[in-house]
Formats: sequence, structure tokens, C-alpha cells
Amino acid sequence: ADSGDVELELSVVRHQPEELEQLLVRTKFSKTELQSLYRGFKNECPSGLVDEETFKLIYSQFFPQGDASAYAHFLFDAFDADGNGAICFQDFAVGLSVLLRGTVQQKLTWAFNLYDVNKDGCITKEEMLEIMKSIYDMLGRSTQPPPRDSAPAEHVELFFQKMDRNGDGVVTFEEFLETCQQVSSTRSLWHHRNPT
Repeated sequence: ADSGDVELELSVVRHQPEELEQLLVRTKFSKTELQSLYRGFKNECPSGLVDEETFKLIYSQFFPQGDASAYAHFLFDAFDADGNGAICFQDFAVGLSVLLRGTVQQKLTWAFNLYDVNKDGCITKEEMLEIMKSIYDMLGRSTQPPPRDSAPAEHVELFFQKMDRNGDGVVTFEEFLETCQQVSSTRSLWHHRNPT
């Protein structure tokens, strides 16, 4: 299909509530990039919707050495912005735009939403441990040396030592943002003083 056909289909296809022009406003992709993304999306998902099981199958192909299903579940929830149990092209394009071309704050907001499993506005140790375990499961034991079984919990403890500034056992978005921006500023300063 040529670009005209793709544009027409974008505006009328079932499960596609936003027209191409609206996605151009909401994302940082060009018209050509959106058309290319849409072709790929429709090729993988002809119905125009991706359910969680399909998403897991697609994502697991990238991590054949481990079990990516748990992490894919959390990632699916982060992409499924309206929480309706399916990812449409709009969800996919907006999420991808943030990850690839968003501002630092937009990326951090997206990351916080991923870690905030129950979406109550704060990250608990239990939520963080779920995510960390899923990441270690996804990477599998192919990493050298193989990670210890205690590695996810140790990772979480380090995370909370840095992030939980008032020591109340949860990390709010403000704490998350402040710590990440502080780390980013320190790295920038270090690279400025010690260019490699």
C-alpha cells in the first residue's frame, strides 16, 4: 500500500480512534515514520489490537535465553495506557515516542509507571522486587558470572537506599524524579570534567 492508502486506513480502521494528524501532534515521529510503524504493527497484529498473550509471544523472541513472560506483563501494562487489556496502535506509538524521543522527565514518568505495579502513585519494595525478579528471569543465567539468587533483593535494597529519601518504605514520584535527575546531573558533570 502506498502512503495515501496507509493514511486513509489509519483514519478509518476499527480500533484506531485517532487519525494520523492527531498522532503527529501527540508523538515526536514524522508522518513517514508513523506510516512505517503502522505497517509493521499491522503486519504483526492484523486485527489492530495486541492482547497480553500476543505481546508476551512477540517480546519473548528477543530473550530466548530466559523467561520474559513476567517482565512482558509489566511492560504490557505500561504500554496499555487506558488499561483496557489491549494495545492499539495509538498506545504503541505514544509509548514508543516517549521511550525513544521523550524528555528526561517524560521517560522517568514512564519508568515510574512501569515500577508502580498497582498504580497507586508510589513504589513499594514488594513492587520493585517483582520487577527485579522478572528482569533477572528474562535475562536468564546466560550472563557471566551467573547472578546469585539473592541478586534481585540486593538490587532492590540499593534502589531504596538511594530513592526512599524520607525512609517511609515507599518511593514517591517526587523522590524518584529528584534522585534520577541528581544522578543524571552528577554523570553529566563527571563527563564534562573527564571527557572520554
